[in-house]
Amino acid sequence: MDDFEDKADIEAQVRRVASRLREEREKARISQMDLSFLADLSQNQVFCIETGKRIPNLYTLLKVCHALNISPAVLFDPPGGEERAQARETIIRLVSKYV
Repeated sequence: MDDFEDKADIEAQVRRVASRLREEREKARISQMDLSFLADLSQNQVFCIETGKRIPNLYTLLKVCHALNISPAVLFDPPGGEERAQARETIIRLVSKYV
C-alpha cells in the first residue's frame, strides 16, 4: 500500500473520531460550550475538533473523553460487524507502520 492510501485511511479515521465525538456530546445532551468548560478548552477548539478542522493531540482527546465520561476507545470503535473489523485492521496496520 502506498503513502497516498495511508493518508486517505488516516484522514478517514480522523473524520470518524470527529463524528463520534459530536455524537457522544449530543448523546450526553451538552453543548459545545459546556464541553469546552468541562474539558478546559475553548469553544472554538471543540468546534474545530468536531468539524475536523483541527486534529486534537492525545492530551486534548483524553480531556474531552474525561469530560464526557467515556473511554477513548468509544471514539475509535465503529458500531460493529464487518466495518468494525476493517477499521481495526486499518488502525493496526497504520500504527504498526509508523511505530
